[in-house]
Amino acid sequence: MNIESLITDLAFILLLGAVVTVLFKWLKQPVVLGYIVAGFLASPNFTLLPSVNTLENIDFWAELGIVILLFSLGLEFSFKKLVNSGGSAVVTALIIVAGMMSLGYTVGKVLSFNFINSLFLGGMLCMSSTTIILKAFTDMGLRQQKFASQVLAVLIVEDLFAVVMMVVLSSIAINNSVEGGEMLMSVGKLVFFLIIWFLVGVYILPSLLNRWRRFLNSETLLVVSMGLCLGMAVFSVYCGFSLALGAFVMGSILAGTSMAERIEHVVTPVKDLFGAVFFISVGMMVQPDILVHYWLPIVILSCVVIVGMIIFGTFGMLITGQSLKVAVRSGFSLTQIGEFAFIIATLGTSLGVLEPTLYPIVVAVSVITTFTTPYFIKMSVPAYEALEKHLPRRLRLLIERYSSRGTSDRARGNVWTMVLRRHIWRTIVYSIVIIAIMLCVFGYLEPEISRFIANPSLDRLITVAVALLLMAPFLIALASPVSLPEEVARIEECGRHNIPTVVLSILRGLLALGFVIYAVSHEYSALAAMSVGVVVALLIGVVFYRNLSKYVGSMESKFFDNLNERDLRRSGKNHKVVHDLHMAHIGVGDGAPFAGQRLMDSQLRSKYGVNIVGIQRGGRSIAIPGGRERIYPGDILSVIGTDEQIERLLPVAELSVENDAGANLNSDQMELRPVMLSLNSPIINKTPSSASLRDNYDILVVAVSRNGEFIDSNPELVFAPGDIVWAAGPADSFKRIK
Repeated sequence: MNIESLITDLAFILLLGAVVTVLFKWLKQPVVLGYIVAGFLASPNFTLLPSVNTLENIDFWAELGIVILLFSLGLEFSFKKLVNSGGSAVVTALIIVAGMMSLGYTVGKVLSFNFINSLFLGGMLCMSSTTIILKAFTDMGLRQQKFASQVLAVLIVEDLFAVVMMVVLSSIAINNSVEGGEMLMSVGKLVFFLIIWFLVGVYILPSLLNRWRRFLNSETLLVVSMGLCLGMAVFSVYCGFSLALGAFVMGSILAGTSMAERIEHVVTPVKDLFGAVFFISVGMMVQPDILVHYWLPIVILSCVVIVGMIIFGTFGMLITGQSLKVAVRSGFSLTQIGEFAFIIATLGTSLGVLEPTLYPIVVAVSVITTFTTPYFIKMSVPAYEALEKHLPRRLRLLIERYSSRGTSDRARGNVWTMVLRRHIWRTIVYSIVIIAIMLCVFGYLEPEISRFIANPSLDRLITVAVALLLMAPFLIALASPVSLPEEVARIEECGRHNIPTVVLSILRGLLALGFVIYAVSHEYSALAAMSVGVVVALLIGVVFYRNLSKYVGSMESKFFDNLNERDLRRSGKNHKVVHDLHMAHIGVGDGAPFAGQRLMDSQLRSKYGVNIVGIQRGGRSIAIPGGRERIYPGDILSVIGTDEQIERLLPVAELSVENDAGANLNSDQMELRPVMLSLNSPIINKTPSSASLRDNYDILVVAVSRNGEFIDSNPELVFAPGDIVWAAGPADSFKRIK
């Protein structure tokens, strides 16, 4: 690779991209379209300007751009968001993907494309653009509306479907046919590795990042983040997948950590740079003569995207119990294709299966549908009103009844669904972990043991013993009951029988026994495996059950704490230390009504019942701020209050904040501790004000526990011997007052 040529080409496309995107900003058009136009202007297809020296140089930067772009999409994705998006988003996304995939394939065959190209065309047409929709909702002030949250949930699920689709399409393209068994194996292998990567990543990475927090300034965090991104991308290739898949997975793992916002912040410039190069490379594929020659397919495909997304999106929302208005507005918002269409097209081109004419056609369709997106979003309300007006009365009443019944059914069946989901997920997750352990032991560890132990009998015994020892905690977790007593009671109250959960528990126990027998049979005969398996299962269940259950419980607690770390840190629910109070770290947005006011004028205490015990402003921390301290946008407030108080304050304080704040704040800076007053305490018979704890020690009294009852801090409160004073402040302040 010629380095001088590489830098020359990069400099040329970035300078041209800068000029064109500034122009598009001035015209109030999406920047992505500016990049595509810049790419066309820099390509050999546009002769009025110089073109790049070597297209392979741009391909190199574009490949890197795809990796970083998918890493950034993963940071916005989060598996927790997928779980929280609910069945409505999953079913709607499935209907859209299946419907548009079939429609795109059919249109491709009608337009005389071959099997592979028609299949790739279907894949490119079934993914709406997260970037374009988010920008449109933000510009139009629709982010807070119900239909917008439903659309964003669908986009989250579509992102995951797109990753799976890339793996499936790659497999089909390589074999040039659809083989059900092989495709199922590819998807199964993908699911297996996704779950293992996710479990290991969530269990380890958040703890390491928190431990290294004090060393992670912006520079170091960028190096760590990009190292993790590229490292997982390389490991993904080693496991037989693509670079892009590994980058997406690493981004989704980091999305749940408390440092996700900081990572997004430091990675954004890198993403913008290489993302721009990727979209510019897309523009280089535009060929005017092909666009003129294939204008009819471009128009047809644009209409297919718009009409198909409206129909399938609306139908998907309706069938999952959403109202007609939400369904119609959601369907009209999904009428475009974007970044994943380009990524899938690039995949097909790199595999050598995509016709050269298809790429510019898809780019043209994306440009057209991107331009029309804001107009269709605006048209959704008139379209709904017209549809409601002309819809037969019986059909309209049927939709309304179905929507309301779906909501009530979801509420009634919530407990049953939750228990069943827990059974299924525990079975899948722990089974995959056990299978992974056996693969590692028998595939990698056993040859190493054989190298050091010459005795084959001893070698086999040690291998099986190690496998069973590592599997034991997860076998206990797999076989243990998952239904809580109160859940069983509520299921029975609803008139439902608990027999299915009993049957599921028995099946899970038999599955655990089956894993033990299989592990033993790997080295010994089937009869010996069954005998030893039963003995080992009884031994684990009777002798080690209690200790292993505690170990598994602690592992699960750590995993879920790490998984929910970002939300728990923001809401403060993992800092619950007294009564029903806990500490939260909340970012102040520029739209917060109290931004710019003094604490004494903000009425946070009177309106929301919370106490402000700390403010972080950039690199400066203000412990127990006085009433004259002002609150500024970008501040991070350390707040003490109840769940309800903090939940009411969060949307007001974070108004217009795009990224959650609180990522820079080390929660160890502020603490909420109990202090017992002895008979000789100097603050006995004093009030919180006369004791001067705030002025002398930077300590704020939050509440007092007296005779088992909690008393909120107030001017009339007088300290008495034996009181347990709950106070907030820096850790070193407590050392001084101890």
